[in-house]
Amino acid sequence: MNVDWLAWSNPVAIWWIALLIVSSANNSLWLFVHRRSSSVRGRQCRVLPIELLMLLLCAAYVFGCAFRAVLPRADVQRICLFDTWLSSVFVGRLVATIAEVCFVVQWAIVLYHVASAAQSNTARRISALIVPLILLAECCSWYSVITTSYLGNTLENSLWAFTFFFIATALLQTLGKFQGIIRVAVGSTIAGIVGYLAFLAIIDVPMYFARWQADLANGKHLLGIIAGLHDVSARWIVTRDFAVWKEEIAWMSLYFSVAVWSSLALCGFFLARDRLLQRGRLSLIPTPIR
Repeated sequence: MNVDWLAWSNPVAIWWIALLIVSSANNSLWLFVHRRSSSVRGRQCRVLPIELLMLLLCAAYVFGCAFRAVLPRADVQRICLFDTWLSSVFVGRLVATIAEVCFVVQWAIVLYHVASAAQSNTARRISALIVPLILLAECCSWYSVITTSYLGNTLENSLWAFTFFFIATALLQTLGKFQGIIRVAVGSTIAGIVGYLAFLAIIDVPMYFARWQADLANGKHLLGIIAGLHDVSARWIVTRDFAVWKEEIAWMSLYFSVAVWSSLALCGFFLARDRLLQRGRLSLIPTPIR
C-alpha cells in the first residue's frame, strides 16, 4: 500500500490522522460509559432492558462512525481514501443508515423520558415523530446514493434540520419545568441544536442544493435503480487530493466528533436520569400537562 500521501504537507493526511485520534477517544469513552454502567447496576443487582438498549444504540453510532472515519468516502462522488471493498459506498451507506437510525432512536427515548418528567404532552408527541422523519431522510439518502442526484442529499439534510427543530421545540416546552443541572443540560442542548441548525441552513443544505442545480444545468445523466445498485457496490475512486475532499472535510469532521459526543452524552444522561431528574425537577409546584 502506498503511504507517500501520509505527509504533513498533505492536508488530507492530517485530517485523516485527526479522525483516527478522535475516533479512538470516542471508542474509549463508550467503553468507560459501559464499564461505569455495569459497575453501578452490578451493585444495585439490576440491569434494565431499556438501559441495555441505550448502550447498544450508542455503541452502534459510536463504532459505526469510527468505521466510517477510518475509511472515509463521499457517496455520490464515489471517492474514498483506500482501495478496498470496505470503502464501497454500499457498505459505508449501510453502516451509516444503521448508525443514524440508532442515533435518532436515542434522541426519541431520552426526549420521551424528559417529556414525561416535565409532564409535556407536546414534547411526548414530538418524541414519537422524529424517528419516522429520519427514516424518510434515510430513504432520500439512498436515492442520492443510487442515482447520484444531490436532490436526495438536499432533502435528507433538510429533514434532519426539521427533526432537530422539533427536538429543540420539545426541549423548550420542558425547560421551565426543571431547575439546577437539568435546566443547564436542557438549555445547553438547545444551544447546541441552534448551532447545528445554523450549520445546516448556511452551509450544508445550500451546498447540496447548489450541486443539484449545477448537475441539472449540465444535463447530468442519473443512474437507474439496477445500474445504481451495481455502481455503489463495485465502483470506488481512490483519491487523496485536498481539492476533491475539501468540501467534505467540514461536515465529516463535525459528524465524527461532535455528533458522536452527543450520542455519548445522551447515553450517559439516560443511565443517570433518575438521580439527575431527582436533583433537577421542580418540586411541589403542580404544572398542567401540555
